[in-house]
Parts: sequence; structure tokens; C-alpha cells
Amino acid sequence: MRKASINRTTKETSISVDINLDGQGQYEISTGIGFLDHMLEQLAKHSLIDMKVIAKGDTHIDYHHTTEDTGIAIGECIAKALSDRKGISRYAHFYIPMDETLSRVSLDLSNRPYLIWNVEFSAAKITSSQGDFDTELFKEWFQAFSQASGTTLHVENLYGVNNHHIIESCFKALARSLRKAISIDDRQSNVVPSTKGQL
Repeated sequence: MRKASINRTTKETSISVDINLDGQGQYEISTGIGFLDHMLEQLAKHSLIDMKVIAKGDTHIDYHHTTEDTGIAIGECIAKALSDRKGISRYAHFYIPMDETLSRVSLDLSNRPYLIWNVEFSAAKITSSQGDFDTELFKEWFQAFSQASGTTLHVENLYGVNNHHIIESCFKALARSLRKAISIDDRQSNVVPSTKGQL
């Protein structure tokens, strides 16, 4: 089993993450931000990565630090669980339709982080019973995840109207892309998938 745990503590957040890449998509998510919890639950469920994320942050200020640092912590934990990345499929892409919305994620677990973000929102905030969540923070989450996990990550919303659908389809597309990219290719299960011999 490819498992990892990390604890990340700063003056702004305290986050613990446990990951099992070869799981069933089971999750326990608590960030203090309901909408973010919902997106991370989608990430775990559709990637089949077992994920426990417990985060406490300065949400009395805003949701920026908790959102960004959660992306960092999950990314670091996945990178740790991947270890030398031997045998992985490495590349993947996935399209996710959600009602009127279609989004695409393409990624390379290259250990060379890079984010392309072609996603636009029609509103600055998502409103929930917990308060307003700035839509711009989702780019920050994906940027943090890309950097910490060592992933070349292209996220695109091809079309859509509902901002909730746009965001959720991006997380689900990331999840299904990760599910493929972290899978072990039986034909090269002990080989790093690079002509350089390492990632």
C-alpha cells in the first residue's frame, strides 16, 4: 500500500493529512469551510484515494490561508506516497460534464510543477450558509496542489454557467485524472516512466 501522513503547522493553519493511494475513496474531511470540504470529498471519492484531512485555520480573517495550505498539505502527502514514482502511468486527462458545464484536466506527475488555469467565474463569491467563499481561491488551491505534489496541471473549463458546477467539475476531473495517473502499469511496475531514469 502506498500510504503517507504529514502534519503542517504555521502561524495561520494547522493541518494533518493521511493518504492511501490504493484505497477505495473513503474520506474524513474537516477544514472548517463547508464548500471546501465538499470539493475535497469529491476529490477523494472519484480518485479512489483514501483521504483524511483535518485543518484548523484563521477563518475568522478569511478562507485564503486554509484553502491554500490545504492544497499544499494534500499535494505534499501525495508526493510522499508516490515516493520515486516507479511504475505509475504518470499521464492522464479527463473530461467531466456536469449539467450545462464541461471541464477538462490534463496532468503529468512529472515532479515539475506547473499550472495552467483557464477557468473563469461569473461571480466573485459562492454563497453558502457558512458565508461567502471567494471563487478566486480555487486557483490558489490548484496552484498550491500543483507545486506541492510536483504536478504539471492544466485545468480548463470549456463552457458552463453555474459557478458551483464549474468548480465541482474541475475537482472531479482532477480526481479522475489522478486515479489514472497514479495507477501502476503492470508492464513497467518497477520502472520510473522517464528516459531520464527519475522523476
